[in-house]
Amino acid sequence: MASNTSWSEEDFSCSICRDVFNSPVSTPCGHNFCRTCITTFWDDKVQCKCPVCNKLFQTRPDLQVNTFISGMVDRFRSSVRVKEQPCVEPGEVPCDVCTGTQLKAVKSCLVCFTSYCQTHMEPHQRVAVLKRHRLVEAMDRLEDRMCKKHDQLLELFCQTEQVCVCKFCTETDHKSHPAVPLKEEYEVKTAQLGKMESEVQQMIQERKLKMKEIKDKVELSNKDADREIADGVQVFTALLHYIEKWQDEFKQTVKERLKSTEKEAEDLIKELEQEIEDLTNRSSEVKQLSQTEDHLHFLQTFRSLKNPPPTRDWTTVEVRPPSYVGTLWRSLDQLEETLNMEMKKLRAAELKRVQQYEVDVTLDPDTAHPCLILSEDGKQVHDGGVVKKLSDNPKRFACYPCVLTKQSFSSGRFYFEVQIKDKTQWRLGVARESINRKAPWETPATEEEEEEEEEERQQTRDSGTGAALGNGRWSAATRNEKLDQPLGGAVTLR
Repeated sequence: MASNTSWSEEDFSCSICRDVFNSPVSTPCGHNFCRTCITTFWDDKVQCKCPVCNKLFQTRPDLQVNTFISGMVDRFRSSVRVKEQPCVEPGEVPCDVCTGTQLKAVKSCLVCFTSYCQTHMEPHQRVAVLKRHRLVEAMDRLEDRMCKKHDQLLELFCQTEQVCVCKFCTETDHKSHPAVPLKEEYEVKTAQLGKMESEVQQMIQERKLKMKEIKDKVELSNKDADREIADGVQVFTALLHYIEKWQDEFKQTVKERLKSTEKEAEDLIKELEQEIEDLTNRSSEVKQLSQTEDHLHFLQTFRSLKNPPPTRDWTTVEVRPPSYVGTLWRSLDQLEETLNMEMKKLRAAELKRVQQYEVDVTLDPDTAHPCLILSEDGKQVHDGGVVKKLSDNPKRFACYPCVLTKQSFSSGRFYFEVQIKDKTQWRLGVARESINRKAPWETPATEEEEEEEEEERQQTRDSGTGAALGNGRWSAATRNEKLDQPLGGAVTLR
């Protein structure tokens, strides 16, 4: 039966140098040493004796290499090298010769196009022919690193055509092109890559900020929506409360009128019942008297029965159903009044809310039409009635009596107030920075506007002024509805 024996380095160590045997030899006493070690040891002695057991030899032994031990040592060295060599890790170059578990390659041969681990590289260090092969640091994809035309390593970079070349390429196809070592170009490209990475990171950060901005806007929108819903629910709850209140009051009014009519009818019925009872009693008395034959008693009693009991003339008495005309309308009027009050409160609250976006804007004289006159503070404008001769300015409106503000906005919410005087019609709108200021605007006009424009073309055009907040700029135009109104209607920014 074969046994698995685990050998250690001590089993193959020289007792003199304490290292693994190198050319092991055996003495006549059976101990083993490195040939160099024992030879040097005996050269320093007068007598030759064993360093381990001190056995004295009369003559110096003729030592020969112990081939058996030498073979064992070689196998031990190989097993130790295999165990000591690291297995290939991700990103490292594997040995192309190893079977099974691949070891890490330490060199690559540019002649064999093969990468070797420490063990399999040994023939290139021992065989004379293989020693002439060019070995480089281990690298993968050796075929891709060789010039297809010259079978040489691609170790230069052509800066003209931006390709990797070998040294023979620089003497032929790329002779006049500047070429630098790959490492030098690598450093340049690495710096460029670092810059690109920095730019990409900056773009990522910008997009993250934009994403955060969008999320913040969504969150703010959610809060605004929740607040708006809460306010709306509060208002509608109040309205429902008022509706229920006025509905109850309406029902109460109708029921009270019905109750009053029922009370009146009940009293009349009681009175009628009393009269019927009295008349029934009188009828019984009359019937009883008519049956008596006592003349004296009849005549005496007849006198008291001659006059009927007092009763009301019911021909004019009637119970009229209650009238509900106007009852519902009066309740609805009260509800409408309450609703108007709530609407005023709501408008005041909304106005207060939007006033937080208030901006201060002033009119830009460089954009004003020549017929417009601006105040010194840029807050007022009116139609002067005369087209002034002004220097040509690309910003100035030449076709329509418009003016823009100096301030411009690209996004967000803005609040401002405009006061109009002596004008019955005006236009207030948003304008882009690129608005055409020299030619008529191609916008569809309403029938009323077309009739007015036709009338204005036949008479003197009356132009006014205006203002509007637009994509940054605000602009407007106003005009009198009636041509016989005086010129000079004004617009004031508040």
